[in-house]
Amino acid sequence: MNHHRTTLGRTTLAMASATLAAGVSLAATAESPHPAVETLLDLGYPAPQEGELVHIPPTMADLEAADMRPETKAVIRRGYDLFTNTQQLRGENVFNDMNCSSCHLGEGRQPFSAPVWPAAVTLPNYRGKNDHVNNLEERIAGCFAYSMNGVPPEYGSDDMLAMTAYHQWLAKGAPVYPDQPIYGRGFPAPERPDELSYANGEALYGENCAVCHSEDGSGHYEDGEYVFPPTWGDGSNNWGAGIVRTHTAAGFIKNNMPLGQPLSLSDQEAWDIAYYMTQQERPQDPRYAGSVDVVLEKFGPTFHKNSSYGQEREVDGHRLADHANWGEKGDEIKPWNVGVPRFEDLKEE
Repeated sequence: MNHHRTTLGRTTLAMASATLAAGVSLAATAESPHPAVETLLDLGYPAPQEGELVHIPPTMADLEAADMRPETKAVIRRGYDLFTNTQQLRGENVFNDMNCSSCHLGEGRQPFSAPVWPAAVTLPNYRGKNDHVNNLEERIAGCFAYSMNGVPPEYGSDDMLAMTAYHQWLAKGAPVYPDQPIYGRGFPAPERPDELSYANGEALYGENCAVCHSEDGSGHYEDGEYVFPPTWGDGSNNWGAGIVRTHTAAGFIKNNMPLGQPLSLSDQEAWDIAYYMTQQERPQDPRYAGSVDVVLEKFGPTFHKNSSYGQEREVDGHRLADHANWGEKGDEIKPWNVGVPRFEDLKEE
C-alpha cells in the first residue's frame, strides 16, 4: 500500500540524524541553533524560545546502528511499521482510512505536526479528555478509539507494546517530565481571526486541498489503495478526535499544508479552511449514547467547546453530529477504553 510520507519531515530530520548521535535534547540558548532547527527557520517556523526543550528524535537508521538487543530492535521496527501503516489493522482495530502518520507527519518525528515523542516523557499525566491520569498505552488507545474510529489493541498486547516501544525510541535522550516547554509540540494554532468564513473556507479547500483529499473530503486513492487521507466522512476521524476541534485543525493546516508548502497559507486562510472542514459530517463520537445534547452536557464545556459538535451549520441549518452513524465499524463494535474511570479511590470527597 502506498502511504502518505512527508518530504518536509524527511528533509528536516534527516539533517539532524546526519549531524548528531541518536536522540539528542538541548535547551534553546542565544547561541547558533542546531542545523535541524536552522532548516525549520529557513522554512519560516519560529525559533525556539530561550530555555525551550529542543529534541532531535533518532531515526530508524539510528536504530540499526544502536547498541541494543536485536529482539528489542525488532519490536521497535514493528512499532514503526504499525505507526506508518496502521491500515494493516483494518477491521480489527482500525475502521477508517487513517494511519497514525496521517496526522503525525514525518513518521511521528516532525515538529509542529504533533511529534509523538513528548508523550513518552510527559506521561503518566492528567488528561482532561477522560478526566484522569493516563499512561502512554492509554494515550495511544485513545487515538484508536477516536482518530482511527476503532478499537484499541489490548494493553500489554504485542501490538501495543511495539507501538509504545517506537514512541520511547523517538524520545531517546529526552528528559522525563521536563521542566521546560517543548519546542514544536502539538499543532500550535495561529491567533484566531475575529470572523471565520465558511464560504471562503470552502473555496480555499477547493483551491488548495481537494487535489489530494477530493472535493467531497473522501481522500485520494490509486488502484483502490489509499494515498492521502480523508478529511471528513466515514473514512475520516470520528467526532471525538482531537483534530475535529477547529483550532487544532487550523494549527495542523497552517503548519503543514498544503503538503510541501508549510506556512504558505495566511492565518485567516488556515482558520477558514479548518472551519469549513470541521463543519462536515463524520462518524459519531464514541461517547454518544443516543443524544447529542447529553454528550454536550458532559463534554460541551470541555472538549467540544472547540468543535462544531451539535451546532447548526450556518449554510443550511443542519445540526452536526445529530445522527447514529458509526462509520465502517457499525453500532455493534464499541471501543472498550472509552468511559472507563480510573483512580476513583483517590478522588477527593
